[in-house]
Amino acid sequence: MATTDDAPRRDEQLQRRLARGEETALGELYDQLAPMVHGLAGRILADQSAAAQLTREIFAHVWEHPEAFDPARGSLRSWLGALTHRRAVDRLRARRAEETGFAVEAEDEIRTVATAARVQYVVAALPQPLRETIAESYYDGRTYQETARRLGISEHAAKQRMRQGLELLAGELEQERARHRSPAPAGGQCPDRRPAERPDDDGRRKEGGGT
Repeated sequence: MATTDDAPRRDEQLQRRLARGEETALGELYDQLAPMVHGLAGRILADQSAAAQLTREIFAHVWEHPEAFDPARGSLRSWLGALTHRRAVDRLRARRAEETGFAVEAEDEIRTVATAARVQYVVAALPQPLRETIAESYYDGRTYQETARRLGISEHAAKQRMRQGLELLAGELEQERARHRSPAPAGGQCPDRRPAERPDDDGRRKEGGGT
């Protein structure tokens, strides 16, 4: 999620570089967002190997389909979050279908896990003061007074941070839901372009290309 005024412009510049086939742009994006993409996938799938595989596929998709990102509809981070969320949920649903045969309880579990993971992904992008206030108040269940005392700030400041953080959280979640509802681009409409290499899950480059 963009937290500065020039973040949208940086996203557009990065997209243009990806469209020109600049592998350094992919590396920069990977270094910046791969940990959060991997974390989101891991929280949904509860399988680090599957999360690493999905992370590689997500960034290969970005390389092959940079035009699928629309800067007017939000940040690169939101787009990647929605894409990761959608694919991870699909895989979890397929796994649970094999195990339980589309039981209602399994779908309820998938919805709960997916929602919690999406919230954590968005919270992780908030500025530190807002993030730590939400962690204390929202996740740990502390009062404004307890949160203010633990963070060494006034109760008024704690309330302001919490309100601002929740507003940003709600806006970003709505943005991700909108992206989640958007249809994936048709593969045939994308340029047939393959990278000479792509990042591996530990940050190294790896030979190969498509999802």
